[in-house]
Amino acid sequence: MLKERVTTLLNEVFEEKKSLFLIDFSITPDNKIKVIVDGDNGVTLKDCIAVSRHVEHNLDREEMDFSLEVTSPGATEPIVNNRQYKKNIGRKFQITTAEDKFEGELTAVTDEGIHLHWKAREPKPVGKGKVTVKYEKEIPFADIVEAKVMITF
Repeated sequence: MLKERVTTLLNEVFEEKKSLFLIDFSITPDNKIKVIVDGDNGVTLKDCIAVSRHVEHNLDREEMDFSLEVTSPGATEPIVNNRQYKKNIGRKFQITTAEDKFEGELTAVTDEGIHLHWKAREPKPVGKGKVTVKYEKEIPFADIVEAKVMITF
């Protein structure tokens, strides 16, 4: 019953704040509610507070005791929702498919998948030395096993 009530409340918030969307939400047996939200333009502290207040103010603590945590996804968390790719265009990604791993810059997102670009140093076809080769790959969402934004300093 609590899960359905929280789901309804979250849907109300996301209907009001269209740029936000749910990444994950769980409730432990001792009623610890954890909600992870993301947004098309990132998530601010005000966004987390708004989600938290809407859920908390519409649940009755007299009826059942609970704790509530609303967070944004961590920087090292994998991408789980296709909407997360668009805000990360221009950033470096590590994409794992069933057959291979790719590291490159996310340059475009379509309804079907993503476009990656990267450069690699490879031996010259003739003679000594190496040459820089540019690669481009279109990867359908269905083929992506894991996608992570690579943090560079």
